[in-house]
Amino acid sequence: MEVLLAIIIGLLYTLGLYMILRRSMVKLIIGLALLSHGANLLIFTVGRITKGIPAFIEKGQYVANDNIAEPIPQALILTAIVIGFGIQAFALVLLRKVYQSTGTDDINDLKSTDRIDLE
Repeated sequence: MEVLLAIIIGLLYTLGLYMILRRSMVKLIIGLALLSHGANLLIFTVGRITKGIPAFIEKGQYVANDNIAEPIPQALILTAIVIGFGIQAFALVLLRKVYQSTGTDDINDLKSTDRIDLE
């Protein structure tokens, strides 16, 4: 299972970097989303994938069992998902405002912040 997830993580990182290097700002936002999903899967994989039991220590024990579900990576991923959605929402609003003011989403056409009307 870890090998399959490693391949999927590699594909998400590769596709995310490819999309970020494109000229369109929409593809940039999609690339950021793919990179964040790849990072979330990486954290999830590092935290051990088990069909484990909840992370509770039973009465009379001092150490938890080996096959427990790790709560820290799950909490980190939950926080990363919320932050990722916030960043994507902000980027979409920013993209809309840039498109309204310039009329293009091509990054190479955005050379300056001042708009000069020649008429």
